[in-house]
Amino acid sequence: MEQTKPDTGSSTAHLKQVLGLPTAILLVAGIMIGSGVFKKVVPMSQTLGSETYILLAWIIAGIITMFGAFTYAGLATLTTQTGGVYEYLRLIYGNFIAFLFGWTIFTIVGSGAIAALSFVFAQSVNTLIPLPNPLAAFENISIGQSIFPFADSGIKLLAVCTVILLTWVNYRGVNKAGMLNNIVTSAKILGILLLIISGLLYTGHPATPITTIKVVAKHPEGAALFSGLFGAMLSALWAYDGWANITFITGEIKNPKRNIPLAIIGGVGIAMTLYVLLNYAYIKVLPVSQLALLSSNKIAAAEVAGIMMGKTGSVTIAILIMVCTFGALNGCIISYPRVYFRMAQENVFFKKAAKVHPAFSTPHIALFYSAIWSIVLVCSGTFDQITNLVIFASYAFFALATWGLVKMKLNGRITAKVIGYPVIPVIIILFCVALVINTLITQTEASLIGLVLILSGAPFYWYFKNNRSM
Repeated sequence: MEQTKPDTGSSTAHLKQVLGLPTAILLVAGIMIGSGVFKKVVPMSQTLGSETYILLAWIIAGIITMFGAFTYAGLATLTTQTGGVYEYLRLIYGNFIAFLFGWTIFTIVGSGAIAALSFVFAQSVNTLIPLPNPLAAFENISIGQSIFPFADSGIKLLAVCTVILLTWVNYRGVNKAGMLNNIVTSAKILGILLLIISGLLYTGHPATPITTIKVVAKHPEGAALFSGLFGAMLSALWAYDGWANITFITGEIKNPKRNIPLAIIGGVGIAMTLYVLLNYAYIKVLPVSQLALLSSNKIAAAEVAGIMMGKTGSVTIAILIMVCTFGALNGCIISYPRVYFRMAQENVFFKKAAKVHPAFSTPHIALFYSAIWSIVLVCSGTFDQITNLVIFASYAFFALATWGLVKMKLNGRITAKVIGYPVIPVIIILFCVALVINTLITQTEASLIGLVLILSGAPFYWYFKNNRSM
């Protein structure tokens, strides 16, 4: 195995530890709570047809996520360096495996998330205030009949402007970005709580049925139930995603070895509680049999709010989704560039990305690189396709990190008590392996293309290592 450098902490000396525990908790919750929880109940209802199984899927997915939180809380005691999961993998497996993780974050997962969230935010704005389409005359121009850069130009332009705006806020200081996150995340938690309370107190009935087509939802049994529950859990896990991002900004969290674990557990706990209660509220207002009849382009939360509050409810949900995606986007722009910053410090990324702004103490060049590639993905419109290709990648790296925890505990590198060790790490590894195998079997072509994209980082790794003066 490639030898790793000792963790001296000197390379992050100019990144200031300015973010306290409350901000860290709200960052975790803010990144997690995006748009998924507002619409995933529809495919779940179509697959499971049971209130009990739907809530069980959210609870199990939340427990798995909390298990992951316990695992990363243990790994967080390894280092105080910025980079989080990238740095854990580097210390455990060496630079190459860590680079593949970072490369996947930069080219696909992180930049794709920023592109997707900015696009969904712009779509939410468009539902309230129709945006002009200034490049409509060129929307049929394509690259290879698959990329249409001028389609939905109004939405794309707003998405690009949003990425630029939030990158500028982050450029001006992580404390400013943190304050913005606190405000926005508090607002969306309050909005979700109001929706939950309204749903729990609702005593009426839908004035008219959603559809005139009579469909009787069948409760799956045996293997069909297991498959359906597993699929529903994947939908829930998508909504839970993003909790590990707080580890990327370890170097800017006060007392990180204490506060990173608390932030992860606290943020995941907030999101899990809101998710389960909100889905229970949906089902209380609309029966599962009715939720299952909604088309894929319908947002369950908007339908429920419309039933309770009419047009006002639908507008409220559109605003809430807009706030949620804006907050999650800000959290992603805070966190992902710190991985590229750390990679540059290890000479496996563009060297300028390791620079720290002399006045604002931010990795400003890494922020610019992140913004540029995310904007390219927004304009190309391919962010959904490429992120779907590597669904299994996140869980493969998750399994590696979890096995790394076991390895570090066995050799004495991690001495702190880890909640649920060794049972929880074993459960996570088994779950990740099952998920990766299932994805390879059911989505073979997409998975193999995703694997090729990840491994495409190999020549870049050697290029960066051999051109350290870049």
